[in-house]
Amino acid sequence: MQEALHKFISQVQQTSLFEYIAVVTGIASVFFSKKENILVYPVGLINTIIYVFISIEGSLFGEASVNFYYTIMSIYGWILWTKRDQKHDIILHITNSSFKEWMQQVLFFVCFYVAIFFALAWAKNAFYANTIPILDAFASATAFTGMWLMAKKKVESWYWWIATNITSIPLYFIKGYVLTSVYYLVLLILAVSGLIEWKQRASAVHQSSKYGLVNQ
Repeated sequence: MQEALHKFISQVQQTSLFEYIAVVTGIASVFFSKKENILVYPVGLINTIIYVFISIEGSLFGEASVNFYYTIMSIYGWILWTKRDQKHDIILHITNSSFKEWMQQVLFFVCFYVAIFFALAWAKNAFYANTIPILDAFASATAFTGMWLMAKKKVESWYWWIATNITSIPLYFIKGYVLTSVYYLVLLILAVSGLIEWKQRASAVHQSSKYGLVNQ
């Protein structure tokens, strides 16, 4: 514990202003997502763009690719969340996934996991010895799935985010990134809270739609 605390203090002292901004905007973005607030995307873009550059500078190309994907999906989600019908009502509402959509999510995850795992396994042998293919691929594939579903306002996105955060906490701790490990612990707490809140909102949308109060 003393060693971990020493690493944490050391990393805090060495953390750049840009990384602090990335951490704060990352936490804020998840909070806005939990509240179904459109600020999730502009704030999130600050986080992901900074992390792309930080990851490239640190030769963390796997993390850079993940954050580049986040950037693209943030733009995509921003467009979907702001779409309105002819009455200027928001079109997209928080909903639960059907069985078919669950199967699509699992397939989406498996495809990304396999692709990322083999890519990282090759990278580990070639030049990137710090990677842990099994865990890195799982954290990335669950995050890819969660980001995709969040753009579609699916409750299940939070399950994938929770899986990402649970995996990332020990993963980054093992790699020596104690500050990032704590960051993912905060995100885990927010993800659990987000899941609870989105379930309540989805239930309210379902009840309203039964009486024609919500445009689906």
